[in-house]
Amino acid sequence: MNARRRQRGAALLVAMLLVTLVATLAAGMVWQQWRATEVEAAERGRVQGAWILQGAQDWARLILREDARSGKPTSLNEPWATPLAEARLSAFLAADREHTDDSAPDAFLSGRIVDAQSRFNLRNLVVEGKVPPEQLAVLTRLCESAGLAAGVAQTIAQQWLAAVDGGAEAPLLPAEFDDLAWFGLPGAALDALRPLLVVLPMPTGVNLNTASREVLAGVIPGIDLGGADRLVQRRQNEPFASVDDARKALGLEKPLSTRDLAVQSSFFEVQGRMRIDEQVLASTALVQRRNGLEVVTIARSVRPARLGGS
Repeated sequence: MNARRRQRGAALLVAMLLVTLVATLAAGMVWQQWRATEVEAAERGRVQGAWILQGAQDWARLILREDARSGKPTSLNEPWATPLAEARLSAFLAADREHTDDSAPDAFLSGRIVDAQSRFNLRNLVVEGKVPPEQLAVLTRLCESAGLAAGVAQTIAQQWLAAVDGGAEAPLLPAEFDDLAWFGLPGAALDALRPLLVVLPMPTGVNLNTASREVLAGVIPGIDLGGADRLVQRRQNEPFASVDDARKALGLEKPLSTRDLAVQSSFFEVQGRMRIDEQVLASTALVQRRNGLEVVTIARSVRPARLGGS
C-alpha cells in the first residue's frame, strides 16, 4: 500500500513538473513573439518616420529655392523663418475624415529652418596659414559672452590652426560643431558656444539680418550689446540691404568687413522632429543654396530623441 502511494505521489510530482515546464515554455514563446512584434513595429515606425522627415527636408529645400527667386536679403521676415509647430500628420494628408485611417497611430511633425550663417563660422578663423588678431578677438568676445574664460578662445584657435597645418600630432579638422570635442572642450562649454559658433564647409560672413545680438556684438568691432540691440530693432522694420547700411545705422566711420559680415545667406539648417506614439525621431540637415536656384544637401543625420525633449 505504501509503495503504491509513493508511486502515485511521484507520478503526481512528475505531472506537476511537466505542467510547469510546458507553461514556462509557452510563456517564453509568447514573450518572444510579443517582443518580435514590438521590434518589428518599432523598426517600421522608425523607417516611416525617416521617410517622412526626408519629405519634410525636400519641402524645406523647395521653400528656400522659391525664396531665392526674390533676390532680397536673407532676413527673419521671410517665410522660411516661420517654424512649423507640432501638427498631426493627417492634417497634411487629408482634408476630410473619409480619407483618414482612424486606426493608424497618431503621428506628429514639427520643424524649422535656421540660418547657419547667423553664427560665427570657425572656417574664418585661419587666413593664409595663421590666425589674424581680429579673428581671435572675435572668438574671444564670443567666448566671454558665453560665460567662458578667454583662454577657451585661445585653445580653439591653436587647435584649429594645428588641424589646418595637419602635423603628425595635430587633431583632425572638425567637420561640424560637435567635433570641437576633439579639442578637449567639455560638454558644458560646447553647449554654451552652440548658439554662437558654427562649422561650415567654407568661410562665410555672419548675416547681419539673422544673427543674435550676442553674435553681432562679438563680430562687429566697437559695439556692445546695446549697439547690437539697436541693429536688431532696426532690421525688424526693414532688413539691411548691404553691410554698409548696418554701418550707417550704427554711426560708425570705419567700413565693416564684407568678408566677415553679410546680408544674404547660402547655408541653412533644416531641423525636423517626428513623433509616432512613444517614438520620436529628430533630423538635422545642412543645406546650401547655390547659384541657379539650386539647393543641395551637404550633410544629414537622423537620431532617436527623448519624448518631450530634443
